[in-house]
Amino acid sequence: MLDYGLDLSALDGGPAVPDLVAEGDELDALVSAHPDWTRPTPAAGWTIAHQIAHLASADANVVIAVRTPDAFDAVLKQAEAAGARYADLDAATGAAEPRATLLERWREGRTEVAAALRDVPRDHGFPWYGSRLTSALMTPLRLMETWAHGQDVFDALGVSRRPTDRLRQVAALGVTGRELSFHAAGLPVPAEPFRVELTGPGGEIWAWGPQDAAQRVRGTALDFCLRVTHRRSRAETGLRAAGADADTWLGIARVFL
Repeated sequence: MLDYGLDLSALDGGPAVPDLVAEGDELDALVSAHPDWTRPTPAAGWTIAHQIAHLASADANVVIAVRTPDAFDAVLKQAEAAGARYADLDAATGAAEPRATLLERWREGRTEVAAALRDVPRDHGFPWYGSRLTSALMTPLRLMETWAHGQDVFDALGVSRRPTDRLRQVAALGVTGRELSFHAAGLPVPAEPFRVELTGPGGEIWAWGPQDAAQRVRGTALDFCLRVTHRRSRAETGLRAAGADADTWLGIARVFL
């Protein structure tokens, strides 16, 4: 089974579905309190409505993939037909809906995703874009995407966001995505092990990799998550690298294709 190009060993068992629910609820509390969803976000051409529409559409596709995997072929064909503009066109369609309609659709979709992921074993496989996923991986992926697009909305509204321990799952995806980052950049994957040490919201250290690794990345979990989700450039973070390969990684780090 393909696992989105990720080594799942860093995920520490993955988050509970309630963490995913909490991430959506936090963003819901923010956007439901702001009536103007036409405000632009840092994503070029995307308003707050585009961000919510994108999340709602992705949630609906997750439910299709988990509940009725044979029907996911239609989703793939639609994406292939639209090509590189698929996400933009899909978000624009949803953003054109009345705010109340879109908000309700997103809420219903989040509820359905949580139920679908609860109802299947963690190793249950289902189709996704160019891969096959399991519930164990889809749960943190949905949490990551909700957090990342939520950051765009927080930034658009100029609202400060309090980091939570849920960042650990976003950070773990960033760590597991190291090979994916090099592949996507067209660079050879380093054979040498990496050590990642991040300071969590409560001051605790979250660490991955052997303690004696020469390739090392240090910084706050928030900065690392902002970097791997491309919400901040490396220069906008306080992340530090030791070793040439680690330094390269921080420049190309990603958690998605």
